[in-house]
Amino acid sequence: MLDMPELQFAKLNGVRLGFYEAGAPGEGPPLVLCHGWPELAFSWRHQIEAFSAAGRRVIAPDMRGYGASDRPAEVEAYDLVHLTGDLVGLIDHLHIERAIFVGHDWGGAVVWRMAQEHPGRVAGVIGLNTPHPQRAPINPIDIFRRRFGDSFYIVQFQASGNAPDRLFEQNVENTFDFFFRGPAPHRGSGPPNLAFPQLVAAYDPERDVRARLLSPEVMAVYVETFRQTGFTGGINWYRNIERNWRRAGEMSEIITAPSLMIMAEHDIVLPPSAADGMEARVPDLEKVLIKGSGHWTMQERPDEVNAAVLEWVGRRFG
Repeated sequence: MLDMPELQFAKLNGVRLGFYEAGAPGEGPPLVLCHGWPELAFSWRHQIEAFSAAGRRVIAPDMRGYGASDRPAEVEAYDLVHLTGDLVGLIDHLHIERAIFVGHDWGGAVVWRMAQEHPGRVAGVIGLNTPHPQRAPINPIDIFRRRFGDSFYIVQFQASGNAPDRLFEQNVENTFDFFFRGPAPHRGSGPPNLAFPQLVAAYDPERDVRARLLSPEVMAVYVETFRQTGFTGGINWYRNIERNWRRAGEMSEIITAPSLMIMAEHDIVLPPSAADGMEARVPDLEKVLIKGSGHWTMQERPDEVNAAVLEWVGRRFG
C-alpha cells in the first residue's frame, strides 16, 4: 500500500512540519503517530488506513529532521523539548485540545516525554516497542560505552564530524535493505553486533538469511527520500541524549495518562524486558506482546498492532 493522504504543511515551533491527516473528527481524541529512526510518516501507512476506516481521526507527521519536514542545522534543535514542542504546535494548528500520542522507536521516547512536558495536551499514550524507562543514574552515553564499547552505534553517533551519517548516505540502498528485515531465524547467545554504520558499509544482501519485510516499491520510498534528505537530521536526535537525560532530572517520572505498551517479542534493541517495572512510573498501564515480531512492528505485524490499538482506544475512549 503506497497511497497516503494528501501531504500538508504547518509552520510551527520555528520549523515547517509536513504531515498527513485522515479520518473525520469524532467524539474521541485523535491519534497522532510519531515515527522513529530511520523512518517516515509513511511507516504508519497501514495504521493510517485502518484507524481512519475505523472512524478515528489520525495525524502522522514527518518528524523534525525527516522527509518533508525542515532539518535545522543546530544539533540542539533536536532535543525532546523541541520535538514535543512540535507536537503541541501541530495539534494547535489543527485546533485539537488533547490527543492520543502513539510512538515507535524514537517516536516512543517523544510521546512518553510529551506526557511529562505537556500532560494537559495528552489524552493517552501508546508506546510501540519503546518503554518509559527509569531515569539513568549517570549519563546514558557513558553507560552505553561501558556496556557495548565505542563501536556501539549510539556511541559512534556522538563523535564530531558526522562520519556515521556519511556511511549511511554512501550506502542508502544497503541501509534500508539491512534494517528492514525480520528477526534472525537463529540468534546466537552472545550480544548482538550493533555497530550499524560499519555493518551497513560492509553489507551483502545476498548473504542475509533474514526475511525482507518490504516490497521493492515500498523500499523505494525510503531510498529516494533519504537520498534527498540525508540522515543527519534523524541522527541528531541521538546527539541530544545527554541533554534529554539532564532535562528528565527536572521532572517527575510519573505519567498519569492512560497508557498502552506494545512490545515486540524479537526486538533486539528494545526487547520486551525493557518494559519491566514500567508500572511503577506509569500506574494506568496495559501491556500487549506481539509474538514473532522484530523491531519494525507496525510494518511487520500491522494487523496485530492495529487490533491492539483499536481495542484499547475503543475501550478507554469510546
